Amino acid sequence: MSPLPGTPLTAPTRESLPGDVVLLDGPVAGDPLDLLPRLETVLSRPGPAVVVATSGSTGRPKKTVLSTAALDASGRATERATSGPGQWLLCLPAHYVAGLQVLARSVLAGTSPVVMAGEHFTSAAFADAAEDMDHPVRYVSVVPTQLQRILDPADGPADPRAVAALARFDAVLVGGSALTPDLAARAAAAGVRVIRTYGMSETCGGCVYDGAPLDAVDVRLLPDDATAAGEGRIWLGGAVVAEGYLDDPEQTAAHFRVMDGLRWYRTDDLGAVDERGTLSVLGRTDDVVNTGGVKVSAGLVARALQADERVRQALVTGVPHPQWGQSVAAVLASRPGTDAAALERELSAAVRKSLGAPAVPKLWRHVAQLPMLPTGKPDRAAAAALFTDGLAT
Repeated sequence: MSPLPGTPLTAPTRESLPGDVVLLDGPVAGDPLDLLPRLETVLSRPGPAVVVATSGSTGRPKKTVLSTAALDASGRATERATSGPGQWLLCLPAHYVAGLQVLARSVLAGTSPVVMAGEHFTSAAFADAAEDMDHPVRYVSVVPTQLQRILDPADGPADPRAVAALARFDAVLVGGSALTPDLAARAAAAGVRVIRTYGMSETCGGCVYDGAPLDAVDVRLLPDDATAAGEGRIWLGGAVVAEGYLDDPEQTAAHFRVMDGLRWYRTDDLGAVDERGTLSVLGRTDDVVNTGGVKVSAGLVARALQADERVRQALVTGVPHPQWGQSVAAVLASRPGTDAAALERELSAAVRKSLGAPAVPKLWRHVAQLPMLPTGKPDRAAAAALFTDGLAT
């Protein structure tokens, strides 16, 4: 591994945390709104404010320490990038950064958030919650799966009441995973003001909106051992970057660096910037499939598959192969009535034309719905298990 640029941050320690810090290390018991008084307290003073626990994609537990300054910078930048202070609807778990930010941004805006009822996201519950909002400026954060359940449900037509409610928001922030072209087109046709967000717990959630960094954020693409020509590992810098991982100096040093006096977070994502300066996220550094000595970006293959309107969801992964090292494997959730064999043939031709023969999936699995993590992100481990455990449906 090449030496990392800059100097490492010093990992925060439990002993250094203020006694009133909000520790989110699992699902919030009871009403998430009970967190508001505690957030009001910590956001009124400097220093570490919230610790968000996450295992990320590796399964290794990490506790990200977010300061008042970082949360304030994130919230104010979001207000400037949208329609100003407003009321938020919470329909994501409050112990994940996107759900936490709904509450924190409400505190900063001085507004009262509305919480969607029920343990599971449904169009009806979303519409009911939206009816309880009374502020002229309204926001909601969702993951693509939730947006799809409103605009393109798998089990029938869209609920017009939920679609109308969605269209009344001043901004619908969508993050957690990629938004397919078909779903983006459906949102635009319904008058939904979607903002594609990119970020993570380490950057107080979304900090790049529609490919452009917020005004509290800098983006760099730096080459390293995982990158190919024309791309780079994404580094995110600025006031929104966390203090580091609690009691984890090794991971803090590997991901949090100071360069030119600015704090930076070294992501696990690959990206590219076009001639307009718009950032595209190509996939994760560990989502590169090495097949027969050729490196294939799983993210780019998935994007090519999702360009077909018959594909509702797609995930691409590498599966061990005794001769090639890995095979490119695809999990598809297609529209009802789709001829699976014909779809595979046509998708294979499209991938071969756009990305080359090595990128064509050699293995396919068809499912009604991609396996998902509680965060709403695709569960890559569960998807890979479909090819080894005989669980495909």
